[in-house]
Amino acid sequence: MRGRLGRECVYVPSCRFGLFVALRHWCPPGGRVLMSPVNDDVIFFVVLAAGLRPVQAPLNPLDASIDVDAVPDELWGSLSAVLTTNLYGNPDDAPRLRAKCDALRIPLLEDGAHAIGSEVGGRPVGSWGDASVFSLSKHVGAKAGGFLSCADPGLREALEKTCEDLLLPGRLTAELAYTVRPYAEAAVRGLRLRRAAWATMRMLGLMEREEIRMPLRAEDLGRAVGAAPDLTASDSWVRVDLHDYRLRSGGLRLSRIGRKLDHLDKVLAGCRAGTEQLLSTRWARPGPGRAGEVREVSGAGVGGAGVGGAGGSGARPAAQPLFRVPLFVADRDASIAALARRGIVVGYLYDPPLDDYAGAGFTDLSPDPDGARWFARHALPVDPLRARQVIDVLEESGARPAEAPGGLEPTRG
Repeated sequence: MRGRLGRECVYVPSCRFGLFVALRHWCPPGGRVLMSPVNDDVIFFVVLAAGLRPVQAPLNPLDASIDVDAVPDELWGSLSAVLTTNLYGNPDDAPRLRAKCDALRIPLLEDGAHAIGSEVGGRPVGSWGDASVFSLSKHVGAKAGGFLSCADPGLREALEKTCEDLLLPGRLTAELAYTVRPYAEAAVRGLRLRRAAWATMRMLGLMEREEIRMPLRAEDLGRAVGAAPDLTASDSWVRVDLHDYRLRSGGLRLSRIGRKLDHLDKVLAGCRAGTEQLLSTRWARPGPGRAGEVREVSGAGVGGAGVGGAGGSGARPAAQPLFRVPLFVADRDASIAALARRGIVVGYLYDPPLDDYAGAGFTDLSPDPDGARWFARHALPVDPLRARQVIDVLEESGARPAEAPGGLEPTRG
């Protein structure tokens, strides 16, 4: 990762743990952090756990990037930091956000969990911020591990010390469970027991999400916010879907992560090819230079090479190797059900947006929430490595493209 980003990197057991460390290091207590409302609720709870106030940004409705021009001047002036999302690998407009943060003398923090191979402004996502965090559970598929990178190499030692102070001792049972998990999952897939496995997990109380968003539990959350900054007080929210997020990694885990990381470039090539295929369908936003192109709103655009990226004058930039490709369908639930019948599970949904989910008691509401709501309702994030299967299912099910949000030209189809 040091070679890919050109900056110092510190290994962390999870992206969310690395983000907590970054927020505590770069943000003053009680500071206000601009972030995307179309984001994992775990990230929202990490911001709260760090003793900070989330501020929800207006978004470009076609890629869920922060709409820099729609953030009011008075809001910019109140911020202590900006946190990007780079949702599904589509970059936020990091060059402009960097310039804004420099003018305000506040840090830019990049969440690159979905964007380990994406570029913006001719540079990798994660190389623009004062700090950036990455997940090895996404493209790498290790289901553990991450990296915290920093622009100032002199901070590496201090960040490592903070990580050491916050890590919990590794457990042999956790290491063994991690080691056997891939074999158990393979057996479930091979025997076509997914539905039975899910039903059993629900019966045993092991499914922490019945809906897209986890239960907020406002009264308990209020007490946790009162105790912040404190990761332990917010543990029941931050650990959801990844209970080992702050455990020290053992040799078995690190060995598997290393083997998975060795294949990253091959995975990124497959994701790029699948992204190209999906972006050519009638459910995708047309890319730059294609017939029926929609007007740019802000940011890099779905699947594009990013602001100032490669491509030359009038040339269509190469697709990003997206972790998930957001297709836009009129009836997302029906499309999810059609895909599920063919064994294709759609995850990484973030609906409703965080300000609608949490309310004004726990976050500042977006000054213009419509873009986030449209994206959260219509985006169908699909795995580019299964592009052909997804296209076949959507064609067979008669899925209709979503109508473009107000103020934009309609998409093709």
